[in-house]
Amino acid sequence: MAVFFSGSPKHEAPEPLEGPVVATITGGTILWFVLFLVQLPFYGWFDDHGHTWWVWTCLAGGGLGLIGVWYVRGRDAALKRAAAAADADSSPAAD
Repeated sequence: MAVFFSGSPKHEAPEPLEGPVVATITGGTILWFVLFLVQLPFYGWFDDHGHTWWVWTCLAGGGLGLIGVWYVRGRDAALKRAAAAADADSSPAAD
């Protein structure tokens, strides 16, 4: 078992994948809210069977997704500002 925990990794970690993060989080948030709205008419059935937590989990997922959308939009804007600042610093100065 000590073989699995000995020393540092033998290779470098790969670069993180960048993709349409804002669209992905927004789509997931919409999905959580849609699932909440679809289950809402059946609240009585969920309550009778002790599964109301399914409904509230979907609502919580949608609410946390809104926080996630806010976070990733800010992150995306900060990455774009940093890239623009790096481009401005690397461009030759106009004389």
